[in-house]
Amino acid sequence: MKTSTNKGYVKRTQKDYSLSFKLQLVEEIEQGHLTKTQAKLKYGIQGDSTITKWLKKYGNFDWENRLSYSMSETPEQKILELEAKIKLLEKQKARAEHLAERADKKVIIFDMLVELAEKEYNIDIRKNCTPGLSTSTKNNTKKH
Repeated sequence: MKTSTNKGYVKRTQKDYSLSFKLQLVEEIEQGHLTKTQAKLKYGIQGDSTITKWLKKYGNFDWENRLSYSMSETPEQKILELEAKIKLLEKQKARAEHLAERADKKVIIFDMLVELAEKEYNIDIRKNCTPGLSTSTKNNTKKH
């Protein structure tokens, strides 16, 4: 790594950036502590699109559907904003559905593995509890 004494920052290569550094930088920008340009100068990041890529990859903002906002919104701008929100919500819904489907598949696979292990090793892995109150709870409710 080379140090540039006249500009006060460390010149880096792409391999020098850790995940924690990238996440910290993205958080600083998203919280409004720094702009992309300020972050680039502060941390000596050379590429113009490097920070933008990190923001897209690690940030919380939906960069695909971003809009430029002005002080006074016309009805057309409001419609565009609402359409962008709809796209974002549809994207989030699709992601949630995908994750739910994956979770369902994992549960099925887990159940199959437990069942196979129970048969193969002739042991009970799952608790054989019947739904309802336990005996200690039943006794407590009768006393009252």
